[in-house]
Amino acid sequence: MTTDTRAIEAAGPRAAYGEHGVMERGDRTMRHFTIQHGSVTIPVSRHGRGRTLVLCPGLNSTQADLRELAGLLRRDHDVVTFDLRGHGLASAADRYSFEDFLGDLVAVMAELGNLGLPAAPVLVGYSLGADLAVHYASEHPDSIAGLVLIDGANPVPEPFITEAVLPEFRAMWEDPAMRQEAERGTARQVLLTAQEILDLNLEIDVVRSEILDRYRKIDRPISMIMSTSMAGDGGEGQVSRLNQHWRAGVERLVREQPHIATTWLDADHGLVFTHARDIAEIIRRAPGPATS
Repeated sequence: MTTDTRAIEAAGPRAAYGEHGVMERGDRTMRHFTIQHGSVTIPVSRHGRGRTLVLCPGLNSTQADLRELAGLLRRDHDVVTFDLRGHGLASAADRYSFEDFLGDLVAVMAELGNLGLPAAPVLVGYSLGADLAVHYASEHPDSIAGLVLIDGANPVPEPFITEAVLPEFRAMWEDPAMRQEAERGTARQVLLTAQEILDLNLEIDVVRSEILDRYRKIDRPISMIMSTSMAGDGGEGQVSRLNQHWRAGVERLVREQPHIATTWLDADHGLVFTHARDIAEIIRRAPGPATS
């Protein structure tokens, strides 16, 4: 682990700098450090008090994008955020696959395990981050206290991206990739190409077709926060089909795992940005370990 001195210096002259990259402001402490995972450098931030909560971003989102939610949770949690490879302030990589991103999460959790936390952390994942969280928990059940899954890790009954709609999805991802050029060099940048994003979405479809087996290996409390209109508003056509599949996947999961607490928010897949306050409150009310 190395200290990210640039992030600390950006805090300004009022900050008092302690050891190991610690920034102190009165009764608050902000820590910035980096983790080296192979050839990839992963930036990590830690701030707040209370039970430790690790917030894993999704595909096309960064820890900077999740700043509002993280800030709300830091009022009563010790919140750890980080960037996946090719996102935000993390370095680019030669390849981007689900297993590669899972490896980034494993590296972050391993480093936290070396810090001597007073208790196992709650792992919160958004979108792809939720799928990563479920896979991590199924392989390292003793290292977490519970899971909060935000609009992801859904065992949908059939793939989202079929051959019939593949051209439409390809075009859909080209536009965000072009818009990302405006964020190049910032904490919100995403370095993946449109094709890499599409390939990952196809891979996620396969991951979710097998994810029920992962849930069966987890014996920790799980809370899900899901959007009612994942694909957006629309009563017919492709949007309606995707929204129906999204709900059907959750219903399928809860039938098999009735202990999973599920909350639906009237929102689309951007709920983590538009409903940050609601999500923070749900996390605080979550049963067991998710409550500080």
